Amino acid sequence: MAPVDTNYALLTDLYQLTMAQGYWAAGKTREEACFHMFFRDYPFEGGYAVACGMAQLADMVEGFRFTEGDIDYLAGLKTADGRALFDEGFLSYLADFRLTCDIDAVHEGTIVFPYEPIVRVKGSIVECQLLETALLNCVNFQTLIATKAARVCRAAKGLPVAEFGLRRAQGLGGVWASRAAVVGGCSSTSDVLAGRVFDLPVSGTHAHSWVMSFPDELTAFREYARSFPHNCILLVDTYDVVEGVRNAITVGLEMRERGERLTAIRIDSGDLSWLAKLARGMLDEAGLEDVGIVLSNDLDEHLIKSILEEGTPVTSFGVGTKLATAYDQPTLGGVYKLSAVRDAETGEWIDRLKISESAAKLTTPGVLDVRRYYHENGTIAGDMVFDELRGVESAQIIVDPLDDMRRKWLAGKRFETLLAPLARGGEVVLGAEERNAQAARQRAAKGLETLDESQLRMLNPHTYPVGLELGLFERRRNLVAVLRGLA
Repeated sequence: MAPVDTNYALLTDLYQLTMAQGYWAAGKTREEACFHMFFRDYPFEGGYAVACGMAQLADMVEGFRFTEGDIDYLAGLKTADGRALFDEGFLSYLADFRLTCDIDAVHEGTIVFPYEPIVRVKGSIVECQLLETALLNCVNFQTLIATKAARVCRAAKGLPVAEFGLRRAQGLGGVWASRAAVVGGCSSTSDVLAGRVFDLPVSGTHAHSWVMSFPDELTAFREYARSFPHNCILLVDTYDVVEGVRNAITVGLEMRERGERLTAIRIDSGDLSWLAKLARGMLDEAGLEDVGIVLSNDLDEHLIKSILEEGTPVTSFGVGTKLATAYDQPTLGGVYKLSAVRDAETGEWIDRLKISESAAKLTTPGVLDVRRYYHENGTIAGDMVFDELRGVESAQIIVDPLDDMRRKWLAGKRFETLLAPLARGGEVVLGAEERNAQAARQRAAKGLETLDESQLRMLNPHTYPVGLELGLFERRRNLVAVLRGLA
């Protein structure tokens, strides 16, 4: 169940629709094509990414229709000289349009790397083109947030991290950000809509306004404890942290006498490490050793790492703005590129390649998939991008797409193939387990365990080997030579 209308047909750039009309006018609506979505650079200067957004992509496919209102809107668009932008015949075509394409994608929570396909779409070139913008919107953003969450949760070293960035998130995208944060490792979210829609654990305390609405802090704490005797976390920094902790201790002792328990206090400002140590001492001295300490206030993975390195006595963290907005990197930068078209007469797939002045933007031809190889100890050894229609040479060599001197032999190692069916013939085949955020969270946690420590470090991580299968690399190199008139 999606939190907003799942009719995504107009969630696109105008040029996708103008190209679609061009394909229609040129008689190419039945021409089959293959596109792949991938990204080029590691997010947050890290060593991995956590794939996410496939559940929303499945929702998009299920609800993809051009409604009567959509067609009326498109009919009203004009060219610069006042003529109708879209042909009536093309609009009639869109009114009857239904997806029939095949979509394959990595499962949510899969650890992924640059230059390997995350999503593959095969179908009529019109369908592939019309899906591009919304597909990128789903997968780019949520992969970015899930990756940020994984970094934050890893810095927390197993302590629970609650996501509560909805109020700072970019509109309704914050609902999907909350889900992606849980996929990346967060234990809960403050976002109640996301909790209901995606069956996520929700958590929260109270705001400073609660305390300010009462004549004094102690009264506010007592009233909150009375309302929530079994889920009481008190925010102690509205006026003065030391006095706030004293008032929380008073309430905590009163709750104990009633057979209840003060769950924790939360500190949301100031020197969090110093204040947490001070509060821990005060709580322990009062005999409230079981009362936890929650820290928040513009936290990210770097601040959390620093706090824990100081030996701060913290029970859990609340992370908002810098997680839900991917504060230090606004976009993943994933792209969606044509890699092959199908000959209508022979049925054979013909390579397509985008050549650029930059080697980093050279695309890879074929109908691609990814093999992930493993060492005997279970850590991953390397990812091979290969053409599933041509197979893999027996040597099983991968070549760095940006440096052909860097090669790795993978023969003899256990491997798995990463792309799995998401839709067949336009019908979603992704099951409930594959759409479940908690299952994706577990998948991400297991995937991170397969990385070497050098690939997980925050600064200057080791680059994981991803390469093109040797035969594919040579085919791409030869095709470049032909297209540039060098062969």
